[in-house]
Amino acid sequence: MRRELYSASYSTWIPCRLLLLLVLFPLLSIQASSPPPLNQHTNQEYKEAAAAARNLAQEIPESPEVHCSRERSRAAWKIIEEYLKPFVEQEQYQISKSCRLHPDNDMFREQEQHKIHHDINEWRCGFCRKSFRAEKFLDQHFHNRHNNLLNDTQGRCLADLCGALHCDVTMESKLPKRKCNPAAAARNHHLCESLADNCFPINEGHSASRLHEFFLRQFCDAHTCTGKQKPFPRGAKKETSVFFLAISILILMLLPIFYVLVYLYRREMKKGVQDLKRISQTGRKLKPS
Repeated sequence: MRRELYSASYSTWIPCRLLLLLVLFPLLSIQASSPPPLNQHTNQEYKEAAAAARNLAQEIPESPEVHCSRERSRAAWKIIEEYLKPFVEQEQYQISKSCRLHPDNDMFREQEQHKIHHDINEWRCGFCRKSFRAEKFLDQHFHNRHNNLLNDTQGRCLADLCGALHCDVTMESKLPKRKCNPAAAARNHHLCESLADNCFPINEGHSASRLHEFFLRQFCDAHTCTGKQKPFPRGAKKETSVFFLAISILILMLLPIFYVLVYLYRREMKKGVQDLKRISQTGRKLKPS
């Protein structure tokens, strides 16, 4: 009896299951063909955008980080030009490229030479001719667009020599004066002496020997905490302004004209005096006795 009931229920369950599949199959196919929900679209677009950004980052190389202060390097080079270069040129001495003061050992030198200063608020890039309102924006442009021109190798950061060259004295900063540190003064003095020995070896002739002595007096003697010695006691390069040159040329051109006018004036005055004398003499002759 139980077996018959089981066979009867089994025979009725199979057609019901087939009927249920026939009803649900179209619904499943419609759902499978329907577009994914909005959040699935968003996730897919986000993944595609992230992949594109990764590919773009791989195509555009990042600018290497430069561990050298451009501002302090500029100050060091200005000191070299004003307080050292004129005396080196006077001695007609050629600084070796092994000397850290040589222009080739300044990583920013090529970029600095391609700065065009048209006006107080106009700076132009010499590579791509773009204009900027201030020098700091041009420096940032060099870092972003022309960083491949830097040779960031050891020994080419001129800012590392600022301690020996007294950059803090010449930089336009309003930082309060700090108390002299004897250890720092000793380090800077040692660095300064090593520059003198390397750039102006005393065994290379009289010019090198004189410049070696000059460098010690000009830069190294002031690295003490006594305050007795001041940096750059031999002075700096005297810059000749364009205005001074124009005035000098104008004076030289007008000076001959001035002398000509003075000569003509004195000649006329002399002639006038002679005429007066002649008139007075004639009057005396005509006067009755």
